[in-house]
Amino acid sequence: MEIIRNPKYNDFAEISKRPVIDLAALNETVTTVLSDIGARGDEAVKDYEKKFDKAELSDLLVSKAEIDAAMKEVAPELLEAIKLAHSNISKFHESQKFEGRVVETCKGVKCWQKSVAIEKVGLYIPGGTAPLFSTVLMLAIPAKIAGCKEIVLCTPPSKEGKVNAAILAAAEVAGVSKIFKIGGVQAIGAMAYGTESVPKVYKIFGPGNRFVMAAKQAVSLSDVAIDMPAGPSEVCVVADETSNPVFVAADLLSQAEHGTDSQVLLISTSEEMLYKVKDEVERQVELLPRKEMAKKTLENSRLVLVNDYDEAMQLSNAYAPEHLILASENYEQLADKVVNAGSVFLGNYACESAGDYASGTNHTLPTHGWATCYSGVNLDSYMRKVTFQHLTAEGVASIGKAVELMAEAESLDAHKNAMTVRIKYVN
Repeated sequence: MEIIRNPKYNDFAEISKRPVIDLAALNETVTTVLSDIGARGDEAVKDYEKKFDKAELSDLLVSKAEIDAAMKEVAPELLEAIKLAHSNISKFHESQKFEGRVVETCKGVKCWQKSVAIEKVGLYIPGGTAPLFSTVLMLAIPAKIAGCKEIVLCTPPSKEGKVNAAILAAAEVAGVSKIFKIGGVQAIGAMAYGTESVPKVYKIFGPGNRFVMAAKQAVSLSDVAIDMPAGPSEVCVVADETSNPVFVAADLLSQAEHGTDSQVLLISTSEEMLYKVKDEVERQVELLPRKEMAKKTLENSRLVLVNDYDEAMQLSNAYAPEHLILASENYEQLADKVVNAGSVFLGNYACESAGDYASGTNHTLPTHGWATCYSGVNLDSYMRKVTFQHLTAEGVASIGKAVELMAEAESLDAHKNAMTVRIKYVN
């Protein structure tokens, strides 16, 4: 891990750079697969499943029998953990329900909003190096609470054509409508265009590798909405002399094991703590089954010593991390200074893993600096706000002349006339 001491503000942009992802190099493959699925539907999907996932499939849809078998296969303790997480995630997202109110902007003019669920949504759940059954809960629960009529889930099968049992169990607990054995670019294409088996959806959610990311961005240009631009996972930890180096090192490694293109950043006001964490990372990484992947990630990661808390938060906000851990006693004061972050974890006990699984917050978050302008997935991600307005004759009198003048100034005479005929009628 690179150590940087007392950088200047002008250096923050350089420190905040992520590993370069060349999506252009993927576009030819992605475009070819997407076009083929748009043209040949299920047949193309099955061909690509055989090519990429090494699975020969007769049916893409997961059967009721397969789901029932998965529910029995999952260990009772894990099933209880999934149900606990489901309860907490549900409570948090239920609290986000929108309550619109009618506003009388002036006499005779009333405006309001109604929140309406997106009818058809698609969820992509990775199943490669780590089958992310927790992401099923994070994406399906708010969709269910929002009232989405159709929730379609795609996840890659094993070579034997089976879906991870925990993914199926989580989907059953969360109330997913249909589950398909489809991974990668072909899954995104199937949900974006629709096939004989897979319904076309209106918005696609979920993380994935760089091919999935490129496919989501490609279909979002003209065919379907997506949750957000997604990239490799990342964490930023702000530490001081009160931090626990064992905890901090564990938090850094929890993100480092995601993939070789992930990144971790430690910002510390204490040089002694910085070196304690460095030593602890080197000790703990050797104990991890995925240590080679984590070590590769650490090559892209940085330990930064700053002069004070103000500098620490300025750098954190410049970095705009997916996960931000404020591992210090004064976390409340630092929290007030957070501007750009996906999800924030306060104090020494709030590990990022809590949010990943069971605290109740959503772990589908903006990465690669997108926290400057995107929120993580929440209930509103599955909703649309429809606006309404009602004018009475008094309302025409209140704003009619202003509408006429503004329309005329924009040389839109038909717009002006639509109000003019009403003004004449009510006078």
